[in-house]
Amino acid sequence: MGYIEPAPIKDKENPFESMMSRFNVAAEALGLDQEIYNVLKSPYKQAIVSLPVTMDDGSIRVFEGYRVIHSNILGPSKGGVRFDLGVNLDEVKALAAWMTWKCAVVDIPYGGAKGGIKCNPREMSAGEIERLTRTYTQTLIEIFGPDRDIPAPDMGTGPREMAWMMDEYSKSQGMTVNAVVTGKPLVLGGSLGRTEATGRGVMISALAAMERKHINPFNAKCAIQGFGNVGSWAAQLLAERGVKVVAISDISGAYHNDNGINIEEAIAYRDANNRSLEGYGGAEKIDGDELLFLDVDVLIPAAMEDVITKNNAAKIKAKLIVEGANGPTSAKADAILMENDVMAVPDILANAGGVTVSYFEWVQNRLGYKWTRERVNRRSDRIMKTSFNKVYEVSQEYNVSLRIAAYIVAIDKVSNTYKYRGGF
Repeated sequence: MGYIEPAPIKDKENPFESMMSRFNVAAEALGLDQEIYNVLKSPYKQAIVSLPVTMDDGSIRVFEGYRVIHSNILGPSKGGVRFDLGVNLDEVKALAAWMTWKCAVVDIPYGGAKGGIKCNPREMSAGEIERLTRTYTQTLIEIFGPDRDIPAPDMGTGPREMAWMMDEYSKSQGMTVNAVVTGKPLVLGGSLGRTEATGRGVMISALAAMERKHINPFNAKCAIQGFGNVGSWAAQLLAERGVKVVAISDISGAYHNDNGINIEEAIAYRDANNRSLEGYGGAEKIDGDELLFLDVDVLIPAAMEDVITKNNAAKIKAKLIVEGANGPTSAKADAILMENDVMAVPDILANAGGVTVSYFEWVQNRLGYKWTRERVNRRSDRIMKTSFNKVYEVSQEYNVSLRIAAYIVAIDKVSNTYKYRGGF
């Protein structure tokens, strides 16, 4: 099971309202007309489904599932499916909208979607998870499709669940349809480079931002909250480029070593210890929240939403925040970070490496041809660098934060496409 790393959330804001507050600022800066504003602020389609599943003990349990398509203006909608007890409609709506802006900001021809099931996969057997995944797929079979809506892994899901989704969808079509999901195992049409793609995009974004902030990577210290797929790959790739990673964390707590943590050793320990850092001896264990306030150059929140809020933003000493997670900074914290001259590379840009390589996977499936890892990485790196530079230039032009600049770039692209398509 990939990428399960809950983090403490205090003073949690409504994620959809948090997204809309940024959207409103960018829309005003663009002078967006009311018609397009009304279209872009509202999800295109929302599905709430009940999912009866036979458990291993023979009982039937009904789970609640969601799929929200925010937009299909740029193309088929794209977005992950998360399995977590905290899944709710507002969260899924916000994540779907973020996917719209994320795809637009890196110039990928997808709209945004998101899905989820309210469950705790840690307490379920593989068979129960498979039956739940297949039931979810079957229930939403008319929504999914390689030209309609393309799911992907998210928190609590991974290649295994995508294989089940692809298989269940393929059965309904009477043929193998690899392109209906991304994030699949390689043998089922997955792409080389997909596993590390989001963390690699975070690394590229961090280095680009460090250059703008005149931070020398070889003299820089970095703290990373979350040591799942995104956080561990970002840590490993940044360490390879000279950045000293001094703190990491997961659900068991945070681990700090001011002389630098051996990331390869930490990953090996985690993988041999049931995907947990509990008991890791290469660093001093500290409180999970304390990691956010360490005296470092770069802070990478790569766990959950709303970990940086109005209550703790002023305590952050990092000069640069690079958001590996979706929505780790609440809207009310933005102004505090700007006042303190903290540059924040927003989630819709920093972690877009994952959807970029998901797009490459979909393209390869449609072509029936595999690219090399080097080609995937080269093309992904180019897109991430180009996108960062574009957002930075817009931030200078409008005199706004990188976050608002990213929204401006994304909204401008989607609204112009809407105009050319003729609207409703």
